[in-house]
Amino acid sequence: MKRFFQPVEKDGSAKKPNLSSPKNGQTSTEDKPKKEPTKFLTWNANSFLLRVKSNWPEFTKFITTFDPDVIAIQEVRMPAAGSKGAPKRPGELKDDTSSSREEKQIIMRALSNPPFGDYRVWWSLSDSKYAGTALIVKKCFQPQKVFFNLDRKASKHEPDGRVILAEFETFQLLNTYAPNNGWKEEENSFPRRRKWDKRILEFVLQCSDKPLIWCGDLNVSHEEIDVSHPDFFSAAKVNGYVPPNKEDCGQPGFTLSERKRFGNILKEGKLIDAYRFLHKEKDMEGGFSWSGNPIGKYRGKRMRIDYFVVAEQLKDRIVSCEIKGQGIELQGFYGSDHCPVTLVLSEAQPNSKESDLSA
Repeated sequence: MKRFFQPVEKDGSAKKPNLSSPKNGQTSTEDKPKKEPTKFLTWNANSFLLRVKSNWPEFTKFITTFDPDVIAIQEVRMPAAGSKGAPKRPGELKDDTSSSREEKQIIMRALSNPPFGDYRVWWSLSDSKYAGTALIVKKCFQPQKVFFNLDRKASKHEPDGRVILAEFETFQLLNTYAPNNGWKEEENSFPRRRKWDKRILEFVLQCSDKPLIWCGDLNVSHEEIDVSHPDFFSAAKVNGYVPPNKEDCGQPGFTLSERKRFGNILKEGKLIDAYRFLHKEKDMEGGFSWSGNPIGKYRGKRMRIDYFVVAEQLKDRIVSCEIKGQGIELQGFYGSDHCPVTLVLSEAQPNSKESDLSA
């Protein structure tokens, strides 16, 4: 990876060239680079390799136009480095077989070409082509610290690579791929999700040092307004199975138990759902970030499960939070079943610090 991503200069600067000379001694905006990221993008790619192979020109054009400072990716679905039977290295792409080397080359080639050559990438990967996250940050905005777990322990990665936490000077950004709730009271279903939500709650309650920006595929639709067909999702079941607890019934991500736990995380953590903060009404065309299979009973059935959640002290800096896909034909989804979601913040006032407001 080192040959593709050069070290950031000490001052972290990456000024764009001036296309015109300032007049009358005035300083152009190009001479005043932002001190920290203000433009963010989150996207569940549903296989980063497939997106690079099949949808990269369109996605690259979108990135060039929006010009995000930080890109958070979920469901990378690239295996971690490490040969069979050996310990895995979740921060590196697998390259010990001919096929994995070829796949890694495809990924790294895409990330070394414009506009991605201006970014650095961090990976947190599963042992197989499952789950996984990536954080792609402009080289001029390098975080002070990066962790891959909710405990802030060096080198430790969460199972399946579901967490990347980056600490910047005045805020911290958490990129997560929440485990799906599943349909049954089984080890990798309801109990796993309950444990995850409990750990997230514990994490946000401890975020008192710097304001939090939490993004990713959170795999929950908080309110009825966040799904296209509430009755359909509430009644959904698999093979006729009905959970013993009525609050666990329905589509994963829209069960009453998940929605209550998410609401409690927001309340107790003093967090704001940035999209819903700005968009109060239901938008049947462009208000959902996930769409069901265009063929079958899930055609046209959509959910908002990808979020930007921010600390309350950041809410006055929210300029925009937009869902970039629309319609049941998945326009703007770039081949995934999720579309990108963006967040733009205004720059922090020079004489104030969000961390001071959290007292």
